[in-house]
Amino acid sequence: MVRPDHYDGDIMMARTQVSLDPELLKRAKAKAAEQGVSLAEYVRKLIESDLGAKAGKPDITAIFDLFDSGGADITRFKDEYIGDALWAEYQRKMGRS
Repeated sequence: MVRPDHYDGDIMMARTQVSLDPELLKRAKAKAAEQGVSLAEYVRKLIESDLGAKAGKPDITAIFDLFDSGGADITRFKDEYIGDALWAEYQRKMGRS
């Protein structure tokens, strides 16, 4: 069951049910309490650890140098343009725009 009010970043969470041996459940709850997290968070961390880090946002540099602009100045000045854009974003985030 998906709850529309439960989000993890941009990804909706799905609800699932797992059956555990009572002793295993007791130990898992104790471990979660040691870590100061809920049982659900403890289980999510274990699964994420086993499966590897979740996919993050793609790296913007993956699109660099993919196409030939036919000699447009962007190929000569792309580093300057990127620097300007990053500086403008920094200034915006710092409230200096």
